[in-house]
Amino acid sequence: MNAPAVLPPLEQAARAGRLRDRVIADRLDALVVTDLTNLRWLTGFTGSAGRVVLTRDRLVVIVDGRYGDQARRQLDAVGVPGEVEIGLSGVELLELLARATAGLAQVGFESEQVTVAEHGRLLGALGRPLVATVGIVEELRRAKDDGEIARIERAAAIASEALAAILPELEHGPTERDLARQLDRTMEDLGASGPSFETILASGPNSGRPHARPSDRRIVDGDAVVFDFGALYDGYHSDMTRTLLLGAVDPWIAEGYAAVEAAQAAGVAAVRAGRPAVEVDAACRDRLREAGFGQYFTHGTGHGVGLLIHESPWVRQQPGDVLAERDVVTVEPGVYRGELGGIRIEDTVVVTADGCRSLTLTPKDLSCLRSPPTTSRPE
Repeated sequence: MNAPAVLPPLEQAARAGRLRDRVIADRLDALVVTDLTNLRWLTGFTGSAGRVVLTRDRLVVIVDGRYGDQARRQLDAVGVPGEVEIGLSGVELLELLARATAGLAQVGFESEQVTVAEHGRLLGALGRPLVATVGIVEELRRAKDDGEIARIERAAAIASEALAAILPELEHGPTERDLARQLDRTMEDLGASGPSFETILASGPNSGRPHARPSDRRIVDGDAVVFDFGALYDGYHSDMTRTLLLGAVDPWIAEGYAAVEAAQAAGVAAVRAGRPAVEVDAACRDRLREAGFGQYFTHGTGHGVGLLIHESPWVRQQPGDVLAERDVVTVEPGVYRGELGGIRIEDTVVVTADGCRSLTLTPKDLSCLRSPPTTSRPE
């Protein structure tokens, strides 16, 4: 990979204001943010423990003694105005939270992120009921700013280059496990901090299981080989699936590949702001049904991607999310038939007013990327 261009900054300084507007609109006096992904999005803090109290006029980051300096540095680095409070014990941390919310009647908490035990501790510290909120920060996280899109795109570029680099190894009949490890290492060598998730590399009968783990099975001619993987870059994920048909495959696999490729293209064409996500799912599902493969599509069509590999919005059969500009979502139909094998094709796209822009660079036909090694290997 050539020297990477400087990426646009994350627009973190404005996020507290956007969240505060939502807190006020929901008639809350404060929100306690406990989910670490939401905390990172809001403040830039990347520690393993902490809470934020956001009131109508303050932002207080509450951490233990390990993270005081780090929290101050990270808030300053992204221009987030806020205070950092440090507690040396669990009791002190709860006392700081109570102090930050003193006199405030309507204090919200992240009901989908807080355990029963944590809720009990918060109640004990505040001495009054809290207001359950659902998905306030997550909804704001959906619309990615230019810096976020650039980081997802950089992660996708790393993944694409890594896949192209390791494909020639197929000439030597590697095991799934060895090739997956090489793919992960290559992404790190190209600048990723690691894989987005546990890499799925499944061949032959294993490709018939959507989330098969790499095994010691050796890849051979006649296999369908599914690569489902991504790179993690500066906290942001990429996600891509490609299926390579090696040599003469079973006719069902060949026909299934053509059907999935057409369905995936139909799904991508259906993406646009204002469209219910269920219609994107239907575009893929209908095309597979018309081709006689509908019963073999056994999962949803896609999901949001960002600081988490799976986040809102969800592209599935159940009505729910409506796509909006700057959502980043996957489109990934697949078909699977037990021991015979399976096919999946996936792109990550950013939603625009009149369609979408693909962040995935790898061509669908991987055979154009395969070539014998240019140097001989020692025996």
